[in-house]
Amino acid sequence: MRQPLIVLITTLLIVSAFAPAAAAGSGAGAGAGAVDAGVTQNDVTCEYPVELTDVTGEEITLEESPDRVVALQASDAQTVFEIGAEDALVGMPVNQYTDHLEAGDRTDVSAEEGVNVEAVIDLEPDVVLAANVTAEGDVQQLRDAGLTVYHFETATSLDDVRENVELTGALTGECAGAEERIDWMDERLEAIESALEDEERPLAYWAMGFGWTAGENTFQDEILTTAGVENLAAETGMEGWQEISQEVVVEEDPEWIVYGADEEGQDPGLGEGAMNTTAYEQDQLVAVDANAVNQPGPHVVYAIETIVEAIHPEAYEEAQAQLEGAESDEDEGDDGANESDDADGTNESADDANETDEDGDEDDPLPGFGVPVAVAAVLSALGIGLRLRPRP
Repeated sequence: MRQPLIVLITTLLIVSAFAPAAAAGSGAGAGAGAVDAGVTQNDVTCEYPVELTDVTGEEITLEESPDRVVALQASDAQTVFEIGAEDALVGMPVNQYTDHLEAGDRTDVSAEEGVNVEAVIDLEPDVVLAANVTAEGDVQQLRDAGLTVYHFETATSLDDVRENVELTGALTGECAGAEERIDWMDERLEAIESALEDEERPLAYWAMGFGWTAGENTFQDEILTTAGVENLAAETGMEGWQEISQEVVVEEDPEWIVYGADEEGQDPGLGEGAMNTTAYEQDQLVAVDANAVNQPGPHVVYAIETIVEAIHPEAYEEAQAQLEGAESDEDEGDDGANESDDADGTNESADDANETDEDGDEDDPLPGFGVPVAVAAVLSALGIGLRLRPRP
């Protein structure tokens, strides 16, 4: 029974991540749509004081770049590291969902059920980053203690991911790093889009486990369509996260099945209907790192690339060639500029100054949410009375 429970927990984590209003019951401001934050990328700036309004309607003001930052969720921590703001990070979840990050001596702010509020308060942070899955009660306790907490809106599109990254840059004083990472995302996604332009788009079934799937207006739907496939659930008119009839899966007969996996070789937890499809019979299953699709961070690009590589291998190679060519051109341009400067004796150390590890993050494992309280809340909302145990 352990594996089915894990699959169910993963499914409900995804649902709670993108439909937190249900997870929080009637609690105001816990999910997207509770309050229109009214923030777009064009509004974000690192010119202080920074004034932003979060999803709960709370007005956040930072008079200066923060020296002490706490990230409440693994997705918050991942983004902080991605944009180069980790020097100010004094607290973060330290668990299996962030073990790829250099936690060092940072304080663990995770708890068996949600957030260790007392630990966060003791750190006296200048700003607290709270991904949307954070329970509204935890956010309010921190605010009652006098802390500045920014509660992010639910991300349901790639534009939302970009906005989350840029907001994190503004909240941590690393706008330049955030913009650099957004450019990295855009470059890779543009290469994929170009390579897929003339490709056929086969039908794919997103298997979340226990018969659940993702339809229109979900983050997973955009992952699939960006990766060059048609989403079965969206094609049948489904919206949001729902259980899908196995008869419908059989009738639609997808050519591919895509599912999230925490580890290599994980059972996708398919229903009987899915096992009677062309995709299953021809072993056309694509396992995507579950963490890449569970959080609104730059690494979602890797989930898309995984699908493209499996389903459109030639387009994937074309996209990679484009990216390698672009990097080569940039390197040649840099070398030419440096050689010219060196010839004049005016920039002898420019090569050293320009050396960066542009690809250093690509092979990093991907963090997940690790938010047991979100699971418990969703289970409660669904009327499922299970006693949850933390994953090993």
